[in-house]
Amino acid sequence: MDVQGAKALLTSSSPACSSWILSAPLTPGWTCLLTGSEPLTVLPLTLEPEAAAQAHYKACDRLKLERKQRRMCRRDPGVAETLVEAVSMSALECQFQFRFERWNCTLEGRYRASLLKRGFKETAFLYAISSAGLTHALAKACSAGRMERCTCDEAPDLENREAWQWGGCGDNLKYSSKFVKEFLGRRSSKDLRARVDFHNNLVGVKVIKAGVETTCKCHGVSGSCTVRTCWRQLAPFHEVGKHLKHKYETALKVGSTTNEAAGEAGAISPPRGRASGVGGSDPLPRTPELVHLDDSPSFCLAGRFSPGTAGRRCHREKNCESICCGRGHNTQSRVVTRPCQCQVRWCCYVECRQCTQREEVYTCKG
Repeated sequence: MDVQGAKALLTSSSPACSSWILSAPLTPGWTCLLTGSEPLTVLPLTLEPEAAAQAHYKACDRLKLERKQRRMCRRDPGVAETLVEAVSMSALECQFQFRFERWNCTLEGRYRASLLKRGFKETAFLYAISSAGLTHALAKACSAGRMERCTCDEAPDLENREAWQWGGCGDNLKYSSKFVKEFLGRRSSKDLRARVDFHNNLVGVKVIKAGVETTCKCHGVSGSCTVRTCWRQLAPFHEVGKHLKHKYETALKVGSTTNEAAGEAGAISPPRGRASGVGGSDPLPRTPELVHLDDSPSFCLAGRFSPGTAGRRCHREKNCESICCGRGHNTQSRVVTRPCQCQVRWCCYVECRQCTQREEVYTCKG
């Protein structure tokens, strides 16, 4: 994905932009709430402890986090790098999941700022994929030894424990999920939009938890399984993205039960057929689904929330009719040359022929 296509996952001038997902630099020229040119400081292995700590603090400061988040970032030299990795991974996955949609997760300039001020389904997905990305990246960083305050996952309570041996190095979901919840923080219950955003953050964490699998390897004579070495492993992030995309498609619209125009932030009413918390004390419906406040725009024409679909490339049999919004599409024929009939030669290279073929490119009319 090019830099323009994967710029900061979320940024905005609204109060909600203090969230970590809105403030991490990804690559030089790809930043949130910064000038656009600050690269993340890489810590050389030869740095003295004091110099390393100063470099790490500067890396955290570049992220423009809230005070509590900056303090958590500074606790562990691995956090800043992991935050940047999480934003990058989330942005890539978002664009992959929406590559055939009218809104293709392009968040550049004024479009992202306008989008984040509204409670669309797309905004709900962004919060969920971002928190899921951070949870996933932190758990992997722990097991990879890139964090100081966590290591491999501890042994879970497994059945027939005497026949199991805890080994390998499991992804530390327990630490990462606890860190993410504290890092994101629960905002004021009086802020309707903040409650919705926090709910969607938690949905992302729960999807990560639901995808954890126990992987085992047998040990014994002649392939017997006298002892099994087991560890916990997170699902590939593509699977997480796919699950969240499904939740996006079935997201629930919720709304205030009081007059927000008068400045009264009331509880969020649960969708039809769904119960709220016990005794009505929980302001959000107890649901594992994504929730949103506003109906999404069509994203067909250029406006506040997207550049529109004019000129977008589409696939004639798959999505041209939908993406082009009934305006039709242009067809362009071109000749392309690609490697083909590749074979591995001993030793040690791949030999390919160059094949020329004609292909048709379809783009939406304006």
